[in-house]
Amino acid sequence: MSTFSELGIRKGYIKALKELDILIPTEIQDAVIPTLLGTKTDFIGLAQTGTGKTAAFGLPLLHSIDPSKAEIQGLIIAPTRELVQQLKKQLFKFTKYIDEKIFVEGVYGGEKIERQIAALRRPTQIVVATPGRLLDLIERDAVDISNVKTLILDEADEMLSMGFKEDLNNILKHNTSNRNTWLFSATMADEIKRIVNTYMSHDAIRIEVNKHSLVNKNISHHYINTSIREKLYVIITLLNNRQGERGVIFCRTKAGARTLTLQLKEEGFNVAALEGDMQQKERDKVMRAFRNEKLQILVSTDVSARGIDVNNLTFVLHHQLPDFLDYYTHRSGRTARAGKTGQSIALIIPGEIHKVMEVQNTLGITCKEMKL
Repeated sequence: MSTFSELGIRKGYIKALKELDILIPTEIQDAVIPTLLGTKTDFIGLAQTGTGKTAAFGLPLLHSIDPSKAEIQGLIIAPTRELVQQLKKQLFKFTKYIDEKIFVEGVYGGEKIERQIAALRRPTQIVVATPGRLLDLIERDAVDISNVKTLILDEADEMLSMGFKEDLNNILKHNTSNRNTWLFSATMADEIKRIVNTYMSHDAIRIEVNKHSLVNKNISHHYINTSIREKLYVIITLLNNRQGERGVIFCRTKAGARTLTLQLKEEGFNVAALEGDMQQKERDKVMRAFRNEKLQILVSTDVSARGIDVNNLTFVLHHQLPDFLDYYTHRSGRTARAGKTGQSIALIIPGEIHKVMEVQNTLGITCKEMKL
């Protein structure tokens, strides 16, 4: 493994990384940074969340910015408000010790657009955005992306699974000739291939990290045989055995998430739900409490969990296995982040063992039975 200095990262950034306790490059940073620093290229990075890809693309992007020009030179598009806020915060922390300031602005739905329009009037070199809000701002002529040299699609597969296909097409059509596009995704689904073929150079460099492990290797996988009636008792027992640990419980439906949250609250657990019908303000409040460790357990639906990036979660519990295997990967990836270990535990009822086999075979993992 190289050091950040050997990868070509400037001293000011290395000082900020040290302060953030990022001392040794992760596998993806080691593979990607020299490529993106050294060449003007279109790029495809295949990697799971939690592997350190923000620094892998964020540091080369910051190195490419000319701080003397008050124009938007970098554009990062991400699926959720939470991820946008997080990326903006991370880039800001990276720039703490550099001589000339680089200004980063985040734009997303759920906040007054006028406030964001006013913020974009200030000198801004990098914009981090959700697709819908960015398109709205482009259509109002409130943001100028004609000088963008680097456009980054982060978690591209999540954006497509959340229905942003049209928006992405409309954004990618702008300013194609004088920019490089860097795409990061956990999977190479057909829709991602179509974006690559339509909007990216045919000789784009492609780097795949942990190619053979679709799921983070630091996660151990388990299942518990139970019945519908016994599920609540099993969850309560599990949580009692893990006092002081933090995790996410996944439910398939919004109603299921709400019901389980109420049941666990009645049992005295420090728990809150994250589901689709919540107002953005409520959602932010829950996520803030969870990040600040005021909440022990989050109960979430699959769509609501997009962008949950919280370190030190020791387990993920599947109230039911998801309908799509991609969702199993995304769910499990909420634990074992930043090099830590974690457990993914599925509750299965009679007749569902074939689903466990399918997860094992498709994802190349081993699921062990767990007894309470």
